[in-house]
Amino acid sequence: MRRTEHDLAKQPEARGRILRWQAGTAPSRQADALAVEEPLEIRVDTRPVSVTMRTPGHDDELAAGFLLSEGLLRSPAEIRRVEHHPRNATGNVVNVFLASGVALDFRQLTRHVFASSSCGLCGKATIDAVHRHFKPLKQTLRVAARTLLTLPDKLRAEQESFARTGGLHAAAVFDARGRLLVLREDVGRHNAVDKVLGFGLLRRRLPWDRHLLLVSGRASFEIVQKALAARIPVVCAVSAPSSLAVAFARASGQTLVGFLREQHLNVYAGAGRIRF
Repeated sequence: MRRTEHDLAKQPEARGRILRWQAGTAPSRQADALAVEEPLEIRVDTRPVSVTMRTPGHDDELAAGFLLSEGLLRSPAEIRRVEHHPRNATGNVVNVFLASGVALDFRQLTRHVFASSSCGLCGKATIDAVHRHFKPLKQTLRVAARTLLTLPDKLRAEQESFARTGGLHAAAVFDARGRLLVLREDVGRHNAVDKVLGFGLLRRRLPWDRHLLLVSGRASFEIVQKALAARIPVVCAVSAPSSLAVAFARASGQTLVGFLREQHLNVYAGAGRIRF
């Protein structure tokens, strides 16, 4: 989808002056890069449905990926166009206009329920609720463990804004041979995942049923849920998974890999997909 003027104008980082000090030296004022964080209001046919704190850029993908992972959209044919609100000067409101005849059930929205790791929901109730939207996967893909070990370096090499700010999460989709398809950065790890899912939806690349998702931080329940929405069978994280993420991956037929770094990995679910 064509980038809007707001996407082109906004940058994922800002410049500022800081006072830097290291033991044994005098403090000095230096230029520094900061990751940008601003609110984005997502609307469907002008109806507000969500506000998320995000890094500006690829807002059309973020909105589309959010609606996909919430189970509200299934196909790019359901979207007529995505554009920023013409009277919002900051570019922090994006409208998703639906194709003729498409109606959404907004009661399905779950972000307000599942976003917090301290929401107190029963694990089984949470998993069952998601499976009403996204069915579990069958085990058909096999991937070499050595291929997985190459992914973190490929992710870091493409994290241009993280290299300058140190303040952005990344999500990337690879094929089973370890070739990078798309990478997005954001202050919110769930937003980064929504952006790559939105890329796949808007460009008619889904389902990604023979692909891998890698996130730069930990693997939460929400990350694994979003991967299932795009039919991604293998989810990898540089850091640890949560207990609910592990339970969800096992119930969904997904492979979940954590601590993928420094030539090491742990498999928490779906080990049968990995060739050692």
